[in-house]
Amino acid sequence: MNESTVKSSVTATTDSRRAIMDRLRGQVIDSNPIPPIDTSSLTQFDDPLAVFQQNLQAVGGESHLVDRPEQVAEILLGIDVFSSAEQICSLVPDAVNGNVDASAVDDPHEFAPLDWTIAQGQFAVAENGAIWIDGATLPHRVLIFIAQYLAIVVSRSQIVSNMHQAYQQIGNIESPFGVFVSGPSKTADIEQSLVLGAHGCRKLQVFLLP
Repeated sequence: MNESTVKSSVTATTDSRRAIMDRLRGQVIDSNPIPPIDTSSLTQFDDPLAVFQQNLQAVGGESHLVDRPEQVAEILLGIDVFSSAEQICSLVPDAVNGNVDASAVDDPHEFAPLDWTIAQGQFAVAENGAIWIDGATLPHRVLIFIAQYLAIVVSRSQIVSNMHQAYQQIGNIESPFGVFVSGPSKTADIEQSLVLGAHGCRKLQVFLLP
């Protein structure tokens, strides 16, 4: 196949794809309305805190009940991989003093050697052990995913039972980014080898303030 034949083939493929897409866009499809949600049938927990802790543990995370922000650092200092960490970025300075100023970093690639990120969670979800982090609290969104270890501080008074309540809590999102975090990063292959930290943190610590 010579060069002119290749160009002709590419042009034909592009034109055909464009013609198909134009025809699809011109079609009017009647869609069924989203069914109303019967909120009375949603799962409600009598003790959402206990359920949250149980489900967080089930997905590989650890939770700690603390009464003061200072207790977060006290507990973390008892963890070897924290006490020996060289780079810590804290977005919750009341709880932990970090040594990496994320606001002074322009290139997110500079966070590659980051050991810990300490983040602020806005609320938690009991049914799946997830915590919502608003992107507005993050100087760089990669901070949640690139650190070897992640700690999230969230109020235990801000735990909802289910994801329906979670999305009501979020409301109209103004931040261009936000994420639910539930447990450390996990991946497994067909040989049933489970790897933690392949795409995110190797361990998640959650601190529940009043």
